[in-house]
Amino acid sequence: MDLVVFDLDGTLLNKQQRLSGVTLKTLEKMRQAGIAYTIATGRTHLAAAPCIEAHDFPLWQIYKNGVEWWHPDQQAYRHQGILELAMIDATLQTFANNEVTPFIFCLEEDGTQSVYYPKPYNHYGGTVFSELSKHHNLTLLDIEQMPNNARIINISALGHPDNLRLIVDECNTQEHIVAYSGGGIYHPETHWIDIHHSSTCKGSAIEQLKRELNATNLIVFGDGDNDLTMFKIADEAYATDNAPSYIKAQASGTVGHHDEDGVALFLQKRFDL
Repeated sequence: MDLVVFDLDGTLLNKQQRLSGVTLKTLEKMRQAGIAYTIATGRTHLAAAPCIEAHDFPLWQIYKNGVEWWHPDQQAYRHQGILELAMIDATLQTFANNEVTPFIFCLEEDGTQSVYYPKPYNHYGGTVFSELSKHHNLTLLDIEQMPNNARIINISALGHPDNLRLIVDECNTQEHIVAYSGGGIYHPETHWIDIHHSSTCKGSAIEQLKRELNATNLIVFGDGDNDLTMFKIADEAYATDNAPSYIKAQASGTVGHHDEDGVALFLQKRFDL
């Protein structure tokens, strides 16, 4: 049994951050053919929802680089790799030093999510705040209100790549956290950063899903640093043409550009759809 896993930004989504008509038709043909497929993204479930609203991905969906799972039929979450406040104290100071606004996603006792944040330093933080404010089922709170026993899922932010690179470097000195940064797909000087527990990644989440589905052949598609953990465990790993050369070098092969239906056109030939 094949299991196909897609990254979203720079891979399955076009430059409008949506699934193209060709991609939608291809996914529907995969569903009809009984091919198992899902997504694994650094986005949160809420941030990804408008991007994939035109297609119902039927299996467990992997978000926040494996920290968060969502099942559309069961309407249920899973969470893995919860952080404690003490594990991110030094990192939060690095955010402040570089004037990058962190948005700290926390899991509350009733299963809902809250996001704690300081006053935005600049338009990057303002952009994230505006986007998160659109979600009625997400509570935004001042960072001063974050309890000492907060159950932290991840930290997300937007910023200039130079500032985010410094934060990634600091995270690399910490034992319990891992940081990924990338972007420039939609706006050249706007990059994202995602920080979460080092025990969790796309690769470990997909390995677990593969076991649960009894899949025997894993095929993955991606374009960034946070996709490399799933490249390592895949039977077939494909980078999109827009991926950096060092990502392509760790793939089994390459497919077309993300804004030219590269993944969909490859799958049509791969599975004779």
